[in-house]
Amino acid sequence: MTSEIILFVNPTAGRGRGARAALPASRVLRDAGYRVRTVLGTDADDAAGRLREALTSRPAAVLAVGGDGLAGLALQALAGTGTPLGLVAVGTGNDFARTLGLPVRDPEAAARFAVRTLEGPGPRPLDLGQVGDRWFGTVLAAGFDSRVNDRGNRMRLPAGRFKYDLAILAELAAFRPVPFKLALDDGPVLDLDATLVAVGNGTSYGGGLRMCDGARLDDGLFDVVVVGEVSRAELVRVFPKVYKGTHLSHPAVTVHRARSVTVEAPDITGYADGEPLGALPLTARCVPWAVRMLAP
Repeated sequence: MTSEIILFVNPTAGRGRGARAALPASRVLRDAGYRVRTVLGTDADDAAGRLREALTSRPAAVLAVGGDGLAGLALQALAGTGTPLGLVAVGTGNDFARTLGLPVRDPEAAARFAVRTLEGPGPRPLDLGQVGDRWFGTVLAAGFDSRVNDRGNRMRLPAGRFKYDLAILAELAAFRPVPFKLALDDGPVLDLDATLVAVGNGTSYGGGLRMCDGARLDDGLFDVVVVGEVSRAELVRVFPKVYKGTHLSHPAVTVHRARSVTVEAPDITGYADGEPLGALPLTARCVPWAVRMLAP
């Protein structure tokens, strides 16, 4: 173990906030006596490879400077290694940091928190979701929400979150319930028509949508939220409640808890930490204490 901290940086996160955030975060770390090494890449695969190579120096921690996409990329390299991960959340959604109660869009505060945690209580072991060899920290989305992601990713303009607001409107116009097959742990396969299925290791996605509001990151279980068949008008009426998590009391919403979940539906892509995992069916398992986080 050394006094080196790696800054894993996405320079394009949040329209360039990642690049700007690296400087004040680095200054805080150096003032605290740490050596700072910056790692970035030309693309996701290159960045992940460079991070894995940098881990051979056994740093004190890695701080991911960017959004949920970069945090997810860091998890691929750090899960199971014991090297602590901290977040300097300056992306668009920042749901992993929100779930953990970490500073958002304040790189100096995030870096100071990381230093205090390393020198005080130490990292916190937390659960991760795993699909095949892919790890995720927040929510696996399948259904209406993942179709919004699909449509938004295909849109070149407008930029930023407004693009996904337009994608929501377009998907609402084409909305139809989806026939799902859902298997929880070793239980029977459930056949249901639903709006979406969200498998929550963490509580939120989409920049603060608290779809899995009761999920805990240290209980070894997913919160599996199923939004059943509802009309387009009812979906529009209930949707704002997701920002506070109060949608969970709606009669069309059910919540299950499970260690393993298989989700199957036609023509649906699963997303986790905002990134596509692939077409359903997908099986996710909750892996207890798979990562050590610099978190409260």
